[in-house]
Amino acid sequence: FPFEEDGPSPELNANVKIVEDNGTEYLFEEVEAGKYLSTNPFSTQSDKSYQLMITTNNGRSYSSSPAQLTQTTQIDELYASRIINDDGEEGMVLNIDSFDPSGNSKYYRYEYEETYKIIAPKWGPQDLIGDPDPDSGCSVLVVPREQDEQVCYTTDRSNRIILTETNVLDEDRVSQFPVRFINRDNFIISHRYSILVRQFVQSNEAYTFFETLRDFSGSESLFSETQPGFLAGNISSLDNESEKVLGYFDVASVTEQRIFFNYSDFFPNEELPPYANACRETAPVLINQGGGCVLRKLVENNQVRYVTTNDGPGGNEGPFIVVPRVCGDCTVLGKTEVPEFWIE
Repeated sequence: FPFEEDGPSPELNANVKIVEDNGTEYLFEEVEAGKYLSTNPFSTQSDKSYQLMITTNNGRSYSSSPAQLTQTTQIDELYASRIINDDGEEGMVLNIDSFDPSGNSKYYRYEYEETYKIIAPKWGPQDLIGDPDPDSGCSVLVVPREQDEQVCYTTDRSNRIILTETNVLDEDRVSQFPVRFINRDNFIISHRYSILVRQFVQSNEAYTFFETLRDFSGSESLFSETQPGFLAGNISSLDNESEKVLGYFDVASVTEQRIFFNYSDFFPNEELPPYANACRETAPVLINQGGGCVLRKLVENNQVRYVTTNDGPGGNEGPFIVVPRVCGDCTVLGKTEVPEFWIE
C-alpha cells in the first residue's frame, strides 16, 4: 500500500510473484483487498534463494533482495507459570524453550494467537421484548430466550514485535523466554485459555530490521526530540532508485505449539478476575416524566438484558432489573461457535 495521510489503503490488482533462483515463478492472486495468496501451494527449499516481485496496478515495479530459508528449529516446550513479574504484578507468563544443537538458528521472532472462553455472568433463560400490541405504549414482556448467548470464544492476535537472540550465548538455546504475560486481573483467563505460539527463525538481516522497527515503534522513540531516520528494508523500486519503500521480504522457517489452561489450575478456590464490565444492576422506569419510554427504548436498542423482576421497586424504579447487554450476552465479546481446535 502507498503511504497516505488517510492510509493505509491496500494495493489492489497488483501483479505479485515469488521467483526462485532457477527461474521458477510462483504466482499470487488477490483474495481480498491488499491480501495476496499463492495460486498453487509450494514450499521453500534451504538450498535455493527467492525474490519477491511486485508490479502495481499503475505499472510501478518493485523487487526484494534474494532471501534464503532459515534453519528449522522446533519449539521444545511452551508452558504457563504463575509469577510476580519485575513490576510487582501477579499473573500468568507463557514461556518458550527451544534448542538448536547445530547453533545455526540464533535469531528468533514470535507471534501468537490467544483464544479464551467467556461466560456471561448475568445470563439467564429469559429476556425482555417490547410488547407487540400496537396499543401497548411503553410496556415490555418477559419471554423465553431464543438464543444461547451464555458461553462464547474470542481469538486475539499478538500486536507487538517479540524477538530474542542467542548469538551472545554459549549455545543456541532459548530458555524460559516470556512470550506473553497476562495480569491475574485480566478477565481473558477467567475460565479456560489457550495460546498458539509460532516461532520464526530469521536471518540476521531480518532480525535487525524487526528489532529496529520495534525500537522505532516505542513511545520514547516516537515522541523524542530526535526522530529516527527512514527504516530501510530489503525491497526497492525498479523504476526509481530514490523512492523510499518500507517493507521486508522474509523467508523464515516456522514451527508452532499450542497449550490450554484453566484459571482454577493456577488459582484454585480464588476469586475470578473482574469481568469486562462491572455489571451494575438497574431498574429503569417504564415511562419518564416527559412521557418517554425508558426501559422499552433500552430493550429495543439492544442495550440491556433481563435479570429478574423487581419485587420491591423504590422511587424512580421500574418493574424489571436489567444489566448492560455485555453482562448477559457473551456475543458482545465473542462468538458462540466452539473453535475446531478447542479441547475441554
